Amino acid sequence: MTTETKETLSFQTEVKQLLDLMIHSLYSNKEIFLRELISNASDAADKLRFEATTDDALFEGDADLNVFIGIDKDARTITIRDNGIGMNRDEVIENIGTIARSGTKEFFSSLSGDQEKDAHLIGQFGVGFYSSFLVADKVTLTTRRAGLTAEHGVQWESAGDGEYSLETVEKAERGTEITLHLKEDASEFLESFRLKSIIHKYADHIPFPIKMMGEAPATEEGEVSEPEIETINQASALWTRPKSELTEEEYHNFYKHVGHDFEDPLDYIHQKLEGKYEYSLLLYLPKRAPFDLWQAEAKHGVKLYVRRVFIMEANEELLPRYLRFVRGVMDTNDLPLNVSREILQKSPAMEAMKKGATKRILGMLEEMAKDKPEDYTTFWGEFGNALKEGIIEDMSNKEKIAGLLRFSSTETDEQSVTLADYVARMKEGQDTIYFITADSLAAAKGSPHLELFKKKGVEVLLMHDRIDEWVISHLPEFDGKKLQSIAKGEVDLSGITSDGKTAEEDAKESEEKAKAAEPAVEKIKEALGEKVKDVRTTNRLVESPACLVADQFDLSGNMERILKQAGQDIPDMKPILEINPEHPLVEKLIKARKKELIEDLSSILFDQALLAEGALPEDPAGFVRKVNALLIK
Repeated sequence: MTTETKETLSFQTEVKQLLDLMIHSLYSNKEIFLRELISNASDAADKLRFEATTDDALFEGDADLNVFIGIDKDARTITIRDNGIGMNRDEVIENIGTIARSGTKEFFSSLSGDQEKDAHLIGQFGVGFYSSFLVADKVTLTTRRAGLTAEHGVQWESAGDGEYSLETVEKAERGTEITLHLKEDASEFLESFRLKSIIHKYADHIPFPIKMMGEAPATEEGEVSEPEIETINQASALWTRPKSELTEEEYHNFYKHVGHDFEDPLDYIHQKLEGKYEYSLLLYLPKRAPFDLWQAEAKHGVKLYVRRVFIMEANEELLPRYLRFVRGVMDTNDLPLNVSREILQKSPAMEAMKKGATKRILGMLEEMAKDKPEDYTTFWGEFGNALKEGIIEDMSNKEKIAGLLRFSSTETDEQSVTLADYVARMKEGQDTIYFITADSLAAAKGSPHLELFKKKGVEVLLMHDRIDEWVISHLPEFDGKKLQSIAKGEVDLSGITSDGKTAEEDAKESEEKAKAAEPAVEKIKEALGEKVKDVRTTNRLVESPACLVADQFDLSGNMERILKQAGQDIPDMKPILEINPEHPLVEKLIKARKKELIEDLSSILFDQALLAEGALPEDPAGFVRKVNALLIK
């Protein structure tokens, strides 16, 4: 027999923080403790059933997997017992004494102090076992892992005060038993009808029987007989039941189980697909993004079942990474129970399921955008940037995803403009979709590159999310219309007339102005030297004296800054300086004769253009000095 002595250990610091946050943020939703503990018990049964597919001895002669809940009113305890996989000593320390998961730092940094928002985040992170302390002032856990002998049982106990005890004990049955010693204000949970109502609310779909001791029936003579054990839940996999049998409430409660969420989902899809491969899917869109959405190691939220046996979750064989926010289950009969990730990667059935699920999720989003635009606005605010990744990753669905994109534009600050909206509003003679990228909406709106477009009433998409630079590089056209940055290369709006002038008149006038400004162009070129690739006049400016543009196939200034901020070692891209031939500063340069004045004016034009791009001049103090000198002349 194992003779390890009882020891007292301290919780990991993050566990202490989580316990404190949970108790203060979730006190009004205490009943979720039962949902979380039943969910853990169900997971333990799933794991045993999966491991037993290759080692039947793990069942130890008892393959009837179930969860039992007992109440002792005199002792003021609730006991939740399962005969699932159980844990060994190391697993108890890892799973209960520590938070052994990625994203812990991000989770705590995202807490805001707002009780409602923090409650949602805590739910997303997964309070799991720790939710016991919402209702208990002491928790005792006894467990033995399947396959180990009785003397390898482990007992864990804590009052949630920062420490826990751990000792080796005898445990004849495999699995885990949790005893909650209830607080005085948790007496309502000693009533069986209260626990049954929670089970019906949150765990009716658990595919294993959840059992409780029933009321003792009276005999004909009026004597009370022994109470019978009754099954409380339906104990059937919800996704296998016909849609006609399911209520909206059942769908929503199942989502709260698989998504560890307190809110209802934004939308869901439930389908059984038949053909070469047969599979069922029940997939949900959450209302809010998880705290670890942008963390590379974050798990996906879709579980794979094979013939109702849980196999695995969180891998990109189920859904493409840009749909990592989706929650739910997928179940098939066309994979072996002992499937590995390597088999999944090569499986035609898995590839068909992934393509089918992706197609239906995108279809659900299209319907939402069309029929429930307010819900789609919510979705886009939470997950729009993740969906944009699909333009880069998913060539086969690029057109569908492009139709789901939303942008700000010179018509509205809201990210509500579709590419189709833009095309429908294009001016007569316009054959290009124009856009500008910047590091903020304010920077995009204030860009001097917009001036001619505003003058001619041509809409420009304002792209101000970091990912937009990569997205747009993979989206050269939409609906047969080329997408063009107004900050790269030459811009030709000659086909779009304004002020009643013909295109020929506009061209002639621009040519005359450019010729008059040639002396300024030459002086600036000489003054700036290697700072710029070229200097030229432009008709894209109306009020500003100058702007910087990238050559057609160079990185944009915004992209260059993003890459440098990310630590990328890239060579400096020399910009092209374009000047407004009608601006007073340019006219002053045309007349200037003194070398110092020419150099100062040229430098001011260049640095002003840099500032307008959201970048800083190489010598900010020198820039200020030159501007001040110009102001007092």
